[in-house]
Amino acid sequence: HMYGSEVPGFKMHPRDVSVWARDMDSLQQKVLQLIRRFRKGWCQFLERERTTVCGADNMLIVLQLAMAEINKESHGEFSVTLSELLLSWKHLLREKLDLLSELDVTPDGYENVRKTYEAFLSRSNSVDLIDVYKICANLKPESDPAAILSKVELLNFLLGTSKPSEDSFSPAPTSLVKESNQTIAKLAPALRKLLCDYLHLLVNSKSDLALACIFNIPERGFGKTAFTDLRHAACNKQTSLYLAATSFVRCLELGGKGYAPSDKDPLMQHVKGLLDL
Repeated sequence: HMYGSEVPGFKMHPRDVSVWARDMDSLQQKVLQLIRRFRKGWCQFLERERTTVCGADNMLIVLQLAMAEINKESHGEFSVTLSELLLSWKHLLREKLDLLSELDVTPDGYENVRKTYEAFLSRSNSVDLIDVYKICANLKPESDPAAILSKVELLNFLLGTSKPSEDSFSPAPTSLVKESNQTIAKLAPALRKLLCDYLHLLVNSKSDLALACIFNIPERGFGKTAFTDLRHAACNKQTSLYLAATSFVRCLELGGKGYAPSDKDPLMQHVKGLLDL
């Protein structure tokens, strides 16, 4: 878990929930229309062969990983409190959409957070929904994103559909035997996302986000330091998490003096999990 606090829950009137769900569904259709336009014209602006679009939840996870990475370097702990995450999340969205007001206060260390967030996306060959919106603005006039949805609508969509929680990285069960239909129905969205993360990694091996989401699902016996150790290895080799892991495994399989990793390599304590991955 990477959060240090919880958000107090609250109850909405059923009628309000229905209206909110209808509004979110309408905005979602507009966002999907925007992504379709982006897909048709993205090759004009991006040099990368394969690009992954990050939705609201994945954008939040990228920000979470970026802030945890900064905290690891500064304080030695790969974690971030939920209050800090939400503060930077709201500021990031408004800044990228040019919707900040003079009254908005910039969170401490935000410039480094923004830089690390963008570097994470670039390293993963990914773009977020705000990038998609801006890229569409540079396409043909008839592709003006404002004709589909406004910046405020996109902001409301991102704030309304992202769901930070203590369980963002909790392993999904590997077996659904004897589970009730109700429990299975609740698990369906999480399992669908997990499947998409695996597919994203197959399509885009540089996606650190996809690797982070499936890293220990199913359970591979990774300890708390496994992800950090792999991240450091990837940084040292200037490559992605997945390629750093597969490179390490190949060296193990080849063996011999010229190939075998050093016994002092931090990844040696995670051999079983990395082989399974």
